[in-house]
Amino acid sequence: MEKSKEVLLKACNAMCKNTLMETLNIEFIDITENTVTARMPVTPRVHQPDGVLHGGASVALAESVGSAASVLFLNEKEVQVRGIEIAGNHVKSIKEGFVYATATIMHKGRTTQLWHIPVTNEDKELISLVKLTTLCLRKS
Repeated sequence: MEKSKEVLLKACNAMCKNTLMETLNIEFIDITENTVTARMPVTPRVHQPDGVLHGGASVALAESVGSAASVLFLNEKEVQVRGIEIAGNHVKSIKEGFVYATATIMHKGRTTQLWHIPVTNEDKELISLVKLTTLCLRKS
């Protein structure tokens, strides 16, 4: 990564304005050489009717992190990234606090990328495990 972590985090968070990520209060909080991490508050805005985190919100967090990671790690200015497949296993419920999603690349192809994205609580307990495949398309 050529730019500083702070500059990249600021850019990722700026991209969230007026999007689903802003609606869900997703915030990018860390970038390393191999990972991107974001967090999302667990409030009634992201609850199921019975008061626990909605699995769809966990998956939206994971896809947001994996897609941002694809853009950052491919380091290509002339591509757009799309999620083409996502699968999540929800293993623990949570009612409040924050959940954290960390995307780690499993396959970094020029066209497709495969991401491993655990979603954890503040105690690092697994809430959901998500697998995301992204596709890079050349901008036209």
